[in-house]
Amino acid sequence: MYSINNKKSKGKVIEISELVGFPMGSSKKIFKVDGCNIKGIEVCDRNLANPLASKKVLKQYNKLITYLTQLLIDADDDDGSTYHEILNQIEKFRLIIKNRYRDFLKKKELEMMSKQLKVLQKETQSRLIELQSYDEMENVNNRRR
Repeated sequence: MYSINNKKSKGKVIEISELVGFPMGSSKKIFKVDGCNIKGIEVCDRNLANPLASKKVLKQYNKLITYLTQLLIDADDDDGSTYHEILNQIEKFRLIIKNRYRDFLKKKELEMMSKQLKVLQKETQSRLIELQSYDEMENVNNRRR
């Protein structure tokens, strides 16, 4: 990773190895600055990275919530695979946020997402438990006959 700092080094490129930053754009995106091709820009200042990270995460979050609610509404399976898929997606999203974006998001944003995901997770778990108890009751009734 490199940093261009006009004040201290008068436009020279300085290598920085242990700085954590938010990646701007994709790894394939190339930015043009003064005719130079630059890729792999990382924003290290948290105040600058917050709007970028917030926009990216909220877009993923809204897409996830739409997908999960649709799965929850349309869940008609007998084995509970849809419910397991919902729980896996929630956990996957939480891990991504924890590992990649936690440092760049505000606490209020994290709490808002966490609350809604917990509600979906509890609803899914209750439906899964209900399905499992229904299956157990059917097994018991089948054994009696």
